[in-house]
Amino acid sequence: MTGGTSRLGGAVVERLVARGDEVTVLQRRPSGFDCHEVLGDIADATTVSGAAAGQDVVVHLAAKVDVVGPWRDYLESNVVGTRNVVAACRAASVGRMVHVSSPSVAHSGTALVGTGPAPADPAGARGPYARSKAIAELDALAADSTDLAVLAIRPHLVWGPGDTQLVGRIVERAAAGRLPLVGSGAGLIDSTYVDNAAAALVAAVDACGAVHGEALVVTNGEPRPAGELIARICTAAGVPAPRRRIPLSVAWSAGAAVEAAWAVTRRRSTPPITRFLAEQLATAHWFDQRHTRHVLGWRPEVTLDEGFERLRTWYAGAGNVL
Repeated sequence: MTGGTSRLGGAVVERLVARGDEVTVLQRRPSGFDCHEVLGDIADATTVSGAAAGQDVVVHLAAKVDVVGPWRDYLESNVVGTRNVVAACRAASVGRMVHVSSPSVAHSGTALVGTGPAPADPAGARGPYARSKAIAELDALAADSTDLAVLAIRPHLVWGPGDTQLVGRIVERAAAGRLPLVGSGAGLIDSTYVDNAAAALVAAVDACGAVHGEALVVTNGEPRPAGELIARICTAAGVPAPRRRIPLSVAWSAGAAVEAAWAVTRRRSTPPITRFLAEQLATAHWFDQRHTRHVLGWRPEVTLDEGFERLRTWYAGAGNVL
C-alpha cells in the first residue's frame, strides 16, 4: 500500500492489519504501524518495484494533495508515481490494484446532482491536483486486464478527527475570522467520514477482480447544505461558524488573483481561496451511491451526525482544544 501515513491511509492500514492481512506500506517516513515498511518515494521506480514484489493486491493512495504548486510536482507524484505503481504490479504479477482517485477528476465546475462517476477528464478538471489525478486514473484503468484487475475508488471530501485537510483548514480559518460562506451556502454537498472511506477501500480490496475496470464514487450518502456542513464542523471544534457571505463571482475573481500571486512569488503555503475552492463551496455536488454499495457490498458504518459527535469529543480531549 502506498500513502499509509495519511489520515485515510492509516485508517486503511489499521483495518487490514486488524483482520490479519500481511501489509507492506511504502511511504517517505516511518509510520509506526505493525507491518512491513518500505521507505521511499513513489516517483522512484526501483523503490516501487521492490515494494510490490510478493504482493497479492496493491492499494495506491499516495498523492500530492494541494491546491497550488508547480505542475511538475503534481506530475511527478500523481502521474509518474501511478505509472510506476502500474509497472511494478505488472512486473511482480500482482493480480489486483485499487487506485484511490477523486471525484474532482470529472468535475468541470458545474453542479453535480445525484450523478454517477463520469469519466475522468484532464482537460475539464479544475486545478493541477484534479488534472493530474484525472491523468493518473485514466492510466490506471487503462492497465486493467485479465492479468491485472484495476478498480478506481473516488472518496469524496473525507473528514474526521485529526484531519488536516478539510477539517483543519476550516477550523483554522474560522477561528481567525477568515471563513466566509461562498454563495448562498444552500448547495447540497456529499462528504465521507474517514472510517467509512477506509471501510470502503477495504471492501474494494476484496471486490477487486470480480469488479474491475471502472471508477466508483464513495460518500456517506447524506448530502447536506454547504453552510450546514461547515457550521457543524465549526461547532464541533468550538469555533464560531461563518456569518459573512460573498458572491461566487467575487470569490472566483479573488481566487484567480490569489493563484496568480502565489505563482509569481512561488509560495508553498495554502492560499485562503482558489477558483476551485470557490466553485466547490458554491455548487452542489452529491452522488448516487446505489451502484457503489451494491458492487462493493459496503454501507457506511458512521452517520454524519455520529461523525460530528466524534469530532466534538476529539476536540474536547486533552491537547485538541484550539
